Amino acid sequence: MKKSFWRKYIGDKSFYRMVLLVVIPIIIQNGITNFVSLLDNIMVGQVGTEQMSGVAIVNQFMTVFNICIFGGVSSAGIFTAQYYGKGSHEGVRNTFRFKFIICLLMTIIAAALFLTAGESLIMLYLHEGGESGDIVRTLQYGKEYLAVIVFGILPYAISQAYASTLRETGETVLPMKAGIIAVMVNLLGNYLLIFGKFGIPALGAVGAAIATDIARVVECLILVFWTYGHRKEHPFIEGAFRTIKIPRDLTANIVKKGIPIMLNEIAWSTGQAFLLQCYSIRGLSVVAALNISSTVSNLFNVVFLSMGNAIAIIVGQLLGAGKMEEARDTDRKLLFFTVSTCLVFGSLLAAISPFFPMMYNTSGEVQSLASRFILISAGCMPLYAFMHGCYFTLRSGGKTWITVLFDSVYVWLADIPLAYVLAHFTGLPIVLVYLSCQLIETLKCILGYVLVKKGIWLQNIVS
Repeated sequence: MKKSFWRKYIGDKSFYRMVLLVVIPIIIQNGITNFVSLLDNIMVGQVGTEQMSGVAIVNQFMTVFNICIFGGVSSAGIFTAQYYGKGSHEGVRNTFRFKFIICLLMTIIAAALFLTAGESLIMLYLHEGGESGDIVRTLQYGKEYLAVIVFGILPYAISQAYASTLRETGETVLPMKAGIIAVMVNLLGNYLLIFGKFGIPALGAVGAAIATDIARVVECLILVFWTYGHRKEHPFIEGAFRTIKIPRDLTANIVKKGIPIMLNEIAWSTGQAFLLQCYSIRGLSVVAALNISSTVSNLFNVVFLSMGNAIAIIVGQLLGAGKMEEARDTDRKLLFFTVSTCLVFGSLLAAISPFFPMMYNTSGEVQSLASRFILISAGCMPLYAFMHGCYFTLRSGGKTWITVLFDSVYVWLADIPLAYVLAHFTGLPIVLVYLSCQLIETLKCILGYVLVKKGIWLQNIVS
């Protein structure tokens, strides 16, 4: 029985070598990005609770936009991976073209929304309560930060169209390098502009926004120029912009299979923003504490988020090549590896939970809340890992409407009503409200297990 378990859930050396070659560059890139975000957050946190909270609220909107862009490129990405597995450069080229167009459209819509309704959006998160924070000052800092950070959304969107296509066609190192350079530029810019070093004025939150914009432009230029400089290795870029036409049958397939992914990401990310709004009713101290908690949790969550991308790429290529049983076996081992790894990283996150909030120049109330939020996130990390892996498994085989039900519909029908009722109509402490909203994800894990085990995702969608 022990041997049977080993064969079923544990791969050999070549399996883990293959997985690590795919996932480590993604982990490094995302890890450095989140580590620099953490340092950014700590830097802004040094200038006060109000600036930190204003930036945190606006960054919630940026997160929604980023996830929408992720959904846009992912809508065609399932086809990119399978076309690459099939050896069709023209198919990859057409999916890249689709990504580029959809990213431009979403950028235009987001910029219009942020520039016309930014203040109203920020006000949704500002409520009296607790002992910490000045609402008027927080609003002002948030508006100033948003007015600058909005200029970085276009280069970010273009970067994602290029980076996702490169990853799905086997080039994971270049996006990693571009990301590392960009975050280093961001980190240096933050140090100079937030605190005002070497004669530069101290700009606080606005300085953080300027540094982020510069870093996104740098990353975009690296990806674009490198891709064109390596046309032979990545022929999809040849003639990619000679026309904006995409074959009608492919467009129909992306709309049918891929657009649900984009709609799901939009619905899920807006759902997360609404969840924060529910928590924010308990006061600005809760917003500040959740910002601290999510910043460090996101650094550790990079492991299972990157493994999700690896599942989409590895399993997607196997499905595109028609290797169904190998895809099933590989996916099972990837899920086991993801959850096992997150047990370790969750323990590490729990170990630092009492100490990390002390790095912020904020009140004891905020630090205490943040510590407990971090501990909850640490305990739930294996849960998130399995749930995320199931989502990408279903998506790799084109079962996109099921992933919509599994992901965003669940958030709006289960998570949000629970958070809204507990936050608005009960006297439960906010920590118990937050814990309840995390543990309800257990039901989604059970659903994911059933759907993955049934094998409904085992299909080739580009044959």
